[in-house]
Amino acid sequence: MSDASVAPPIQIKAPSPGKYRWLIMWLLFAAMVINYVDRQMIGFLKPTLSVEMGWSETDYADIVFYFQATYALFYAIWGRLMDKIGARWGLGIAFAIWQVGHILHAGARDLSHFIMARMVLGAGEAGGFPGGIKAVTEWFPKKERALATGLFNAGTNIGAIVTPLIVPILVLSFGWQMAFVITGALGLIWLPIWLLVYRKPREQKRLSATELAYIEQDPADTDEKVGWLKLLTVKETWAYAAGKFLIDPIWWMFLFWLPDFLGKRYGLDLKTFGPPIVAIYLLSDVGSVGGGWLSSRMMHMGISLNKARKMTMLLCAVLAVPVMFAAEASNLWVAVLIIGLATAAHQGFSANLYALPGDVFPRKAVGSVVGIGGMLGGIGGMVFSKYVGQILEKIGTYTPIFIVAGSVYLIALLVIHLIMPKYEPAKV
Repeated sequence: MSDASVAPPIQIKAPSPGKYRWLIMWLLFAAMVINYVDRQMIGFLKPTLSVEMGWSETDYADIVFYFQATYALFYAIWGRLMDKIGARWGLGIAFAIWQVGHILHAGARDLSHFIMARMVLGAGEAGGFPGGIKAVTEWFPKKERALATGLFNAGTNIGAIVTPLIVPILVLSFGWQMAFVITGALGLIWLPIWLLVYRKPREQKRLSATELAYIEQDPADTDEKVGWLKLLTVKETWAYAAGKFLIDPIWWMFLFWLPDFLGKRYGLDLKTFGPPIVAIYLLSDVGSVGGGWLSSRMMHMGISLNKARKMTMLLCAVLAVPVMFAAEASNLWVAVLIIGLATAAHQGFSANLYALPGDVFPRKAVGSVVGIGGMLGGIGGMVFSKYVGQILEKIGTYTPIFIVAGSVYLIALLVIHLIMPKYEPAKV
């Protein structure tokens, strides 16, 4: 009998582990959309409110500064709370606080009122990423965490896209005060859905045994609790925190000053910000998902965790460099492309940096490490906000600001690599 007559072996396809974990990811995605609509509205209203309230560049920088100061403090607090009370109630409470802070903007009548409203907003929004990363760590195996983080982090870009599309309509139709009330009230719809759906995997009855086994495929964590003081002595904590300290301020700058830059450099206003901002944050989404996908893909191909994460971050760091020249672009859409490439690079870099705590720390410590890193990121943002305000007040150009933005990612990766040459389990 010839070989051609032999029937080929039957290929048995492995059963799908299930998809319930991706529902959790999409809920986190929705929370980040709401988070960034709430956070970014002040940036779009800066030209309007600066005229109405008589703000100087330094006044606006102070509003951003106090938001970031509160955000930095509460980031660390929320990180610890997430480890103690879990993502379900931790993120739920944080969400409720930031929605209240967002709505309070409607009652602001002077600079001090806006600062107080921003501080409440910052206190709540600080729980967003510690809660999100904690949930991803609970619901995804290591090889999917960067992708899941990149996907839910893409919600920040969608929030940044939605804002210029809805804010002008709301402001021109109802006034800026009602814009805060309407967006805040609509955002609250998310909260009961989260509380009804979210449970830890072993407590979720809708989760199949196959998917539970898939989620828990990594070696079991220690049950021992890890204190902050111990985490502060571990080099991996500082690798993550140093990265956050260096790159977070750049994202804050884009978020709070990009409409102002486009207005001053290219004459855009509340009615014309939309298309350029949407284009920039659509590119950011590509970077967020692509950065998470790329390192996960490398790991599936057999590349080590260390190389996969750092090679992806290196690519993103290189793609951010051209933003140094954004302020010199004579054409609006050339500037949009350059800035969009930089924001995409940031999000790709960030997706892999966010995965670091889950990669090397036990689950019980992830929230605390994320909180420590976020606090350092907030402090970096505070310093950079003051720098931006002073540069714009005294020099009046964004060129020095963009030069920092284009160089800092390579510096951040170098610092992370020097502190943490290998991705090894942290000795806690």
